[in-house]
Amino acid sequence: MSDDSMSRTKDRVPPGQTVTEGFPVLHYGSVPYYNDMSKWDFRVFGLVEEEATISHKEFMALPRQEYRNDIHCVTTWSKLDNVWEGIPVREVMKRVNLKPEAKFVMLHSEHGFTANLPLEDFMAETSFFGVRHNGQLLTPEHGYPVRMVVPHLYFWKSAKWLRGLEFMEKDKPGFWERNGYHMYGDPWRSQRYDFED
Repeated sequence: MSDDSMSRTKDRVPPGQTVTEGFPVLHYGSVPYYNDMSKWDFRVFGLVEEEATISHKEFMALPRQEYRNDIHCVTTWSKLDNVWEGIPVREVMKRVNLKPEAKFVMLHSEHGFTANLPLEDFMAETSFFGVRHNGQLLTPEHGYPVRMVVPHLYFWKSAKWLRGLEFMEKDKPGFWERNGYHMYGDPWRSQRYDFED
């Protein structure tokens, strides 16, 4: 690798991170497996004019696009040049009328896992609902059938096994935030834990 390409790569890796070629699997508890996708649905609730439930068939029929990004895990690995196929957040939000006081989103996943996001981060053009990674369907270990992808924050904010969105007026901690992780999680500011700015 040339000095120039090494410098460009370094500019893409936040402090304290190490680049990996693999895709480490990290989670707490068991991995959900699905035998009957007709039982899978996606719920939108909280500060919305009308709650919505989207079936698996409807969700997978939403328009998709390709995304390219780098991801950074709080456990200090970074994976560069990921290619995803995903559903833009705006495609789901076309079905939702938010109440004006909605400022935050709680991501709800299988097994009661949750992750909190400010609305502006959730709605960013770079955020999406991932369904394929590097040409393959997501594996169960990586969040099949749908995971949130918010690449500008640490990867725990990209909740696996996503099942719903709750819109809120005030921020509140999700699963990992209740267990000591930072409420926001900016990798460029090393916001790993709740005692870090």
